[in-house]
Amino acid sequence: MNETLLALLAFSPIVMAAILLVGLNWPAKKAMPVAFGLTVLIALFGWDMSSTRVLASVFQGFGITVSVLWIVFGAIFLLNTLKHTGAITTIRNGFTDISADRRVQAIIIAWCFGSFIEGASGFGTPAAIAAPLLVAIGFPALAAVLMGMMIQSTPVSFGAVGTPIIVGVNKGLDTHNIGESLVAHGSTWDAYLQQITSSVAMIHATVGVMIPVLMAMMLTRFFGKNKSWTEGLDILPFALFAGAAFTIPYALTGVFLGAEFPSLIGGLVGLAIVVTAAKRGFLVPKSKWDFESEDKWPAEWLGSLKIDLDENKGAQKMSMARAWAPYVLLAVTLVASRVSPEFKGFLKSVSLSFSNILGETGVSTAIQPLYLPGGILVFVALVAVLIQGRSAAPLAKAFGESSKTLIGAGFVLVFTIPMVRIFINSGVNAADLASMPVTTANFAADLVGSAFPALSATVGALGAFIAGSNTVSNMMFSQFQFEVAQTLTISSAVVVALQAVGAAAGNMIAIHNVVAASATVGLLGREGATLRKTVIPTFYYLVMTGIIGLVVIYGFNVTDALMR
Repeated sequence: MNETLLALLAFSPIVMAAILLVGLNWPAKKAMPVAFGLTVLIALFGWDMSSTRVLASVFQGFGITVSVLWIVFGAIFLLNTLKHTGAITTIRNGFTDISADRRVQAIIIAWCFGSFIEGASGFGTPAAIAAPLLVAIGFPALAAVLMGMMIQSTPVSFGAVGTPIIVGVNKGLDTHNIGESLVAHGSTWDAYLQQITSSVAMIHATVGVMIPVLMAMMLTRFFGKNKSWTEGLDILPFALFAGAAFTIPYALTGVFLGAEFPSLIGGLVGLAIVVTAAKRGFLVPKSKWDFESEDKWPAEWLGSLKIDLDENKGAQKMSMARAWAPYVLLAVTLVASRVSPEFKGFLKSVSLSFSNILGETGVSTAIQPLYLPGGILVFVALVAVLIQGRSAAPLAKAFGESSKTLIGAGFVLVFTIPMVRIFINSGVNAADLASMPVTTANFAADLVGSAFPALSATVGALGAFIAGSNTVSNMMFSQFQFEVAQTLTISSAVVVALQAVGAAAGNMIAIHNVVAASATVGLLGREGATLRKTVIPTFYYLVMTGIIGLVVIYGFNVTDALMR
């Protein structure tokens, strides 16, 4: 079989997933098992992998799935706990009196607060929280969902305390073989992953600083009386200030502290700076922009749900400091767990390892429940009840709601992650073929040549659109991107970073996220109206990222350890 046919065969499970999810509108819980089954067949009969290695890869995938679900559970559990203690209601009530300008409200609630929630929780929660809050203070439901979806971009690569990098990129690459090559070149896996993290942070900061500007412009163009782009530009100084207030601490955190903290710390710092500036009128235009009266809104803008800010009366008695305390504790504990050798060692001491699964060399996995962000998130949720609650009832309610959410996500990941591991481990086979990602990478490199960095982000966005997840996109395509970079002899760290940035941008058009956000404001069934608008900021993000990729790789000739 020639190289082209092999590449097409290797890529066919992903094409199959795209057809089922996008073309036939299948839910992921039906589409991904089919894609997984096709991958197994190709591995056994196309790549001549041993059944033992395929099964070992599946078990390895299960171990990684447990780690991912533990993080997902912790993130959702903390959020639900704070909802039931009343902290979330107190926090969002604090936003309503800052400014009467709808553009300022959108930037503070969606961009600043939403980015912080992305850093703490991820998995689509920022839009699900921001959208109903915006509706509650007078936004049309469609506008609220659009604003919520637009922040599913810059902070997403470091969402859920870095899961898309820590799990997505880390587990999407062949760490065994790449790690050996890095050691041979005088480097380490940790240093290489940090180079990817730093590149992701810097690219996102450069492109993402304009997102608040685009948010204001989209708001006035699609929901204003005059349908004007320029009314959004009236707030340009404040919007750029808000963009920088998040992206500067975000980038610095990514470079100096690692993947867990950029969105979390950038969101906290940006929120404090922008809220203070808005209260004092700094850079805020004198003219206030608002929607027309609700009776003039088209039916398409309206959702079926009415949001009541006073739904939790007990929240009114909670101080802002007490409501925010769990999130501050989360940030401090996470930083301590990554920078304190003693604390880090203690957390890592609890580990469940599986080495050389079924005797297959290099196919291993490990679960560290305390060191993974999930363990810290659960710990903070327990402390939150002690600080904010009068009983353990919030924990019981939060546990039940979070478990239900986990079941749906878990079923999809149980098929998706093992599929990715089979892809990556397919390089050991009786036919002496390169792995599936290597084969497809060679084909792609021959097809587009040195222009590939311009398209790397688009590949990542495609993965997020299909899977509804930055993390899963990184798992599917990181090794593919790495192999293309190796084939073209360009910086693999930068190319993998472009993948991660593109996968984050793809969340703006990820159907799963649109559905989740729409459901919170009663807009189910009108996802197409949102997607037709979020295509605009997604296009901006991918084009700018592609240009930056070309400039960094060929203009500045950036290299990594594997190119020495």
